[in-house]
Amino acid sequence: MKKIDFVIAFAAIAVIFSFISCSGCSGNGTTSTGVSSVAEKDTPSDAVMTVDELLDNAEGLVGKEVEFEGICTHTCSHGARKMFLMGSDDTKVIRVESGDLGSFDTECAKNLVKVKGIVNEQRIDEAYLLRWEDLASNVSEEDAAGCDSEKAARGEQGETVEDRISDFRRKIENRRISEGKDYLSFYYVVASSYSIEDAE
Repeated sequence: MKKIDFVIAFAAIAVIFSFISCSGCSGNGTTSTGVSSVAEKDTPSDAVMTVDELLDNAEGLVGKEVEFEGICTHTCSHGARKMFLMGSDDTKVIRVESGDLGSFDTECAKNLVKVKGIVNEQRIDEAYLLRWEDLASNVSEEDAAGCDSEKAARGEQGETVEDRISDFRRKIENRRISEGKDYLSFYYVVASSYSIEDAE
């Protein structure tokens, strides 16, 4: 009887030790800013959203912390301070900024990445478009064009900067008529931690 009690007690201690030693571990390729283990325990694993779910609910999530995952299609070449995660298809893409993390691991590209961070809104209005036009008039088309992944995330249409600005103006006018809002909303996440879920 004492032997069985000893085995049960040993197994319980092993489970507790295993939990303590892993609670601070972020896994392969993870960068973390020290999100508390209490917060991680309070977030059930089924709370991880897809990119599609995040985009569908983004308006109501601005300013809130979310955890989601998607395929990283691209990390920006200038310091890898931005990456883009794709959902069910290439029309479902969200920008993720590194914030205080500094930069993302370039190994994220073409892998499933899980991100925790705060949802932000970027508004495109007439003042934004006027600044863009001014920039475009002083630099080359290539420099003013921006990142292809950024264009995809914002659903930009047109071959030239002028075409894309005109497309945004049409979309703003349509939104003003239908919703009474004279701007477009694009959502992005500032990451507090991330992990590469499957490396090639």
